[in-house]
Amino acid sequence: MGGLTLLILRLAFLAVLWAFVFAIVYTLRSDLFGHRVRRMPTVAASAAAPVAQPVLGARTAVPTSAQSSTAARRLVITGGAKEGLEIDLPAEQLTIGRSSESGLVIRDDYTSTHHARLLNWNDGWVIQDLDSTNGTYLDGVRIIVPTQVPLNTPVKIGTTSFELRR
Repeated sequence: MGGLTLLILRLAFLAVLWAFVFAIVYTLRSDLFGHRVRRMPTVAASAAAPVAQPVLGARTAVPTSAQSSTAARRLVITGGAKEGLEIDLPAEQLTIGRSSESGLVIRDDYTSTHHARLLNWNDGWVIQDLDSTNGTYLDGVRIIVPTQVPLNTPVKIGTTSFELRR
């Protein structure tokens, strides 16, 4: 093998090695600090296009008249490091994850930075997984589409379980 070929192979190996190091650093940075969230511009209500309803998954329960008349007002953590903690649900949405910007901060190894979102939708709550690594489970079943959360049904994110209650 010629000296020039050997030099080119060494430089190519060095470039691939540095690309690998930068990929690891980028992954660690995004895992620790999260991705920048892009805010969508607000549009006046008269000019806004109709909003599509979220697709409800197969595990959707049809609310009874008692459930629909009194929607959940609290989130109660039933398992995990913060067991027993009760949170009053906000009017519109609650974000869940490791990020300090989340409404419910869960700090464990199995929770993503921006893991899931609870949305108030038509007098009920819908949970949406935000492409988390370990998933979001409703009553033991992993959800992949926004799914309605019935009252007193366990939701598991990482090592933390919670329920929505009145």
